[in-house]
Formats: sequence, C-alpha cells, structure tokens
Amino acid sequence: MSGNKKAKAKSEQVKGKAKEAVGRAVGNESMEAKGRAEQAKGDARQAKEKAKDVFKH
Repeated sequence: MSGNKKAKAKSEQVKGKAKEAVGRAVGNESMEAKGRAEQAKGDARQAKEKAKDVFKH
C-alpha cells in the first residue's frame, strides 16, 4: 500500500509541474499557481511516506 501512496505523490508532482509549465507558457497565473500547489501537495505526501519508511526500519 505504501508503494501506491508513493506513486500517487510522484504523480501529483509530475502533474503539478506540467500544469505550472502550461500556465506559464500561456500566461495563465491561476493555472501556474494551481500547478505549484499540486507539486507542494505531492512533495508533502512524499515526505510523509519517507518518514514512515524511516520509522519502519
């Protein structure tokens, strides 16, 4: 199950980065901000999963 959550975190990071790039390319600040927020959410999820792994071992 942890692997699934790690994959979801990575997916959020990738989608956020893409959304931010598209927003920047077309000049849409709202889309760019949403992309950064999605990346941050993925980063937080990834950090949480890494912390869980540290305490498991």
